[in-house]
Amino acid sequence: MRTVYLLALVVSLAACGRSEPPRRSDSRTPTKRVEGPSSRETAQCHRDLRELGVAFEALPDRQFGPGCGIVGTVKLLDIGVPTTNLGAVRCGAARTYAQWARNAVAPAAYQILGSELAKVESMGTYNCRNVAGSSRRSGHSIANAIDIGGFQLKDGRRLTLLNDWNSSDPQIRRFMQVIHRSACKRFGTVLGPNYNSAHRNHFHLEDDKADFCR
Repeated sequence: MRTVYLLALVVSLAACGRSEPPRRSDSRTPTKRVEGPSSRETAQCHRDLRELGVAFEALPDRQFGPGCGIVGTVKLLDIGVPTTNLGAVRCGAARTYAQWARNAVAPAAYQILGSELAKVESMGTYNCRNVAGSSRRSGHSIANAIDIGGFQLKDGRRLTLLNDWNSSDPQIRRFMQVIHRSACKRFGTVLGPNYNSAHRNHFHLEDDKADFCR
């Protein structure tokens, strides 16, 4: 009888072992969460925008995938200079952009080109993608970069990086060079037509403290 009982116990334990769900492989790549500015830094940035008279909407933090997400971002509603196609952007980058557009681009248009600035044409902010030709995430994947493709003046002229960076008009070339240099003093990374063909039609403005200007 004792032998039968032991045999039954062994069979029972074996069955339990087979019913345990298989372990997941440890080789899976974990999701890389996006980290951002602290809540204190973001709150201070909100105060800075209000002091500048910038209207904005604070956006909720969201994670979208490995290395992609929006943390501490805002949507700019009115900075005093109309700008198209602006989506979620980190507050620090938004603050720097507002100051650049108002204090550098608009004055340069009037002083160099003789016309008030009507609008800045953005090519977007957040975009979950890698740097072109690499496996490294772009600053756009964390909403820390803005691409600027062109400018409209109140006298009717429209200037684009693609067509006017090397304009035959020396004043237009000077305008482009002045606002590029000004951006380099404010943003950490500034890439333009002189950097590579991928940036032939826009300025890439990134608030990353990299001190890289091309």
